[in-house]
Amino acid sequence: MPKLIEIKDLKTNFYTYEGIVHALDGINFSIREGEILGLVGETGCGKSVTALSILRLIRPPGKIEAGEVVLRLQDESSESKHPINLLDQTELLMQKVRGNEISMIFQEASEALNPVYSVNDQVSESFLLHRQKELCQGVLKEIEQDLRKGSSFFRRSILNMERSIYLRMRGNPSSFLLAILTFLPIVRSYKRRMVNQARTESIKLLRMLGIPHPEEVVRRYPHELSGGMQQRVVIAMALACSPTLLIADEPTSNLDVTIQAQILDLVRGLREKLKTSILFITHDLGVVAEMCERAVVMYAGHIVEVAPVDSLFRKPLHPYTQGLLEAVPRPGCKERLRSIKGNVPNLISPPSGCRFHPRCSFVMTKCSKRKPALKEIEKSRFVACYIHHQETEKNDT
Repeated sequence: MPKLIEIKDLKTNFYTYEGIVHALDGINFSIREGEILGLVGETGCGKSVTALSILRLIRPPGKIEAGEVVLRLQDESSESKHPINLLDQTELLMQKVRGNEISMIFQEASEALNPVYSVNDQVSESFLLHRQKELCQGVLKEIEQDLRKGSSFFRRSILNMERSIYLRMRGNPSSFLLAILTFLPIVRSYKRRMVNQARTESIKLLRMLGIPHPEEVVRRYPHELSGGMQQRVVIAMALACSPTLLIADEPTSNLDVTIQAQILDLVRGLREKLKTSILFITHDLGVVAEMCERAVVMYAGHIVEVAPVDSLFRKPLHPYTQGLLEAVPRPGCKERLRSIKGNVPNLISPPSGCRFHPRCSFVMTKCSKRKPALKEIEKSRFVACYIHHQETEKNDT
């Protein structure tokens, strides 16, 4: 499958009073079209920072220092796609990319929703910002139906004026003339049709996500919904524009097991229905095994291993991945679970070389001197570890 997005040598730091936090130190991975890629690692390893860096949502004191985030965008003038580096683009273009091309399901649904706005206000906002042409098309159909019904001369004049406005908006939503006309009170009322059309689309989306009685739900506020229902609303906000890439940042955290299973089934079904690529961020290896085709293992701001999920669980290559899998409980296993010795390093003053070397049972002298590169050891399997680099070099000779 062709690559949809490619992250190259991405570095992100946070400048704090205690020192510089080296959150991402030159990470590399790609997401293919139509796949679910798992990004897994301990809390604080940089998973969420990776997602925010892709969307260029890092705020001070954070800063993206270097690297590329190359997204293949659909060319409107042809069926081909062309790559662009998101880190070089203007904020205006990024506003179009966010939500339209790349959407994100945030970790805490209750924090992602604004408590003073209704569900309809928050889901409809995406339609009104990014899908004005589609909304205009729906409104034009309504106006044509109203014209066929037969009305007074004054009513028909108003409808014809609205139709001309929507035709202009469908062709060029940012038209300067349209912006001037909307200052007139009689013209400004046309926006009600757009809002009503967006509400209709929001109800359709909520129904597709399995929310019962969506006509009632859109009138409610976040505090009136359960945790699982809030998470579905957040997913609806992310999917409103049918993005090519959906970033799910631990979407099942703080939900009970039954609701977790429902959300996972929902995300999997959406990939099949909408053909959307998904970056699934989690610390749960069981979720990775169930949901993903490939997995990226992250440790302390480094990518240590990338592999198909079956290969990763059958034969983990990096010592850190091996330690993670040995710490997972297994049904019927009575042996004491193993833990990874030591602690997660402080990223203000991280270990030199391989950041895992102070906790590694296979450490060598060079592990502390220089950072191992992420190399392809087998087909579609990449690992940043000198043990396997040496084996590859021996095989090559």
